[in-house]
Amino acid sequence: MPTVIDADALRDRIDERRRGDRSFALVDTRPRESYESWRIADSIHYFYKPVHEFDVDDFEAATGLSADDAIVTTCAKGKASLAFAEALEAAGYDDVAVVADGMRGWSGVYDRTAVSLPDAVDEPLDIVQIQRRAKGCLGYLVVGGRASEERTDSDGSDRVAVANSDGSDRVAIAVDVSRHGDEWREAAAAHDASIAAVLDTHVHADHLSGGRDLADELGVPYFLPAAAAERDVAYAFEPLARNEALDVGGISVKALATPGHTDDGASYLVGRSALLTGDTLFTDSVGRTELQFEAGGDASGGDATDGDATDPEAEPAGAAAGAERLYESLHGTLLAEPDDLVVCPGHFAVANDGTTGEVVPGEPVTTTVGAARRGLDVLGLDRESFVEKITATLPEKPPNYESVIAANRGVESPPDETAAIELELGPNRCAADAGTESTADDD
Repeated sequence: MPTVIDADALRDRIDERRRGDRSFALVDTRPRESYESWRIADSIHYFYKPVHEFDVDDFEAATGLSADDAIVTTCAKGKASLAFAEALEAAGYDDVAVVADGMRGWSGVYDRTAVSLPDAVDEPLDIVQIQRRAKGCLGYLVVGGRASEERTDSDGSDRVAVANSDGSDRVAIAVDVSRHGDEWREAAAAHDASIAAVLDTHVHADHLSGGRDLADELGVPYFLPAAAAERDVAYAFEPLARNEALDVGGISVKALATPGHTDDGASYLVGRSALLTGDTLFTDSVGRTELQFEAGGDASGGDATDGDATDPEAEPAGAAAGAERLYESLHGTLLAEPDDLVVCPGHFAVANDGTTGEVVPGEPVTTTVGAARRGLDVLGLDRESFVEKITATLPEKPPNYESVIAANRGVESPPDETAAIELELGPNRCAADAGTESTADDD
């Protein structure tokens, strides 16, 4: 009987292989179209269904593998690959494993890593980056000190304190939480912190937010940028106005309005140490600017008039309007911050072939304001050239993005867990095609 491993164990084996501590071949048995659109890096394709008669000679000719190789098999749900693994064993392969739940399981694999804050002047402060490996989605746990009553900043402005409700030593907030909220709860427990509030940077288009659910489970406030009200969000949330700040155990977390990717987009300034930039600024690109418009919202964030979504000129117009806003958000807000601020983006790029460029999953995905300014060519363009560059080529859209947006606005809901998994399968595609490679440091 083949060994059955879960997706987390596959992650660990892949990391061991990258370090040279293990050797194996990963064989994906899904149809070619599914494999080409989204797969695990360095996997080998060999289509197989349980009704097929297994031809070991054909398999070895097609893949270059033999019975001397260790093999892990995967498919969409783990069923066909289990039958395939059994066929391999019957053919004399004695080191065969199969991934339980297949690519569905892989979609829920996470890494947690501490964000390095070498020039931090805020104490106490820890930032945990929570990486969804298959999709490239990044969320955060910001951990301050003990909870306190309302504080006053040195500039005299009030901060809204978030309370610590369970007696933990420290207080934390969770940002851009996915459906798998336990990842944030476990990260908080590791820091002996209680999650006192949950925030999203915007209404997401590439994955289902778990922010509301986590806030409800914990009985804590759920915050969205105040501009989300203009997108007809159908559930209750606490609005964070431009420049409004939360006190997280002595650490200020200020909402900076950064529209462009969406009109409700915000970035969060964490003390004087870090910027959580959502889908506004990445380590190697900037946010794309047409998804909100194309999904039924006009450029100002309200509902589109009938026919707008099918108007062939609507998408470029929406992209251009968003790019104008994005340029101002970048140059007027984010790049005006000190060069040594650590930039913590909302995503890293995952190609259809599963590769992640210079990003090493499990290691922090960050840059600095200064490194981004110097290293991203698109940030050196004037306004007109920037808009032209961002809108010249609109990238492939995230899978099912219209339904994902609707679910995150609270106007639709997947009927069950299986539907939710299917809805958000595949990598994120929230970055613009800036047409140039980054030389920014990931530090």
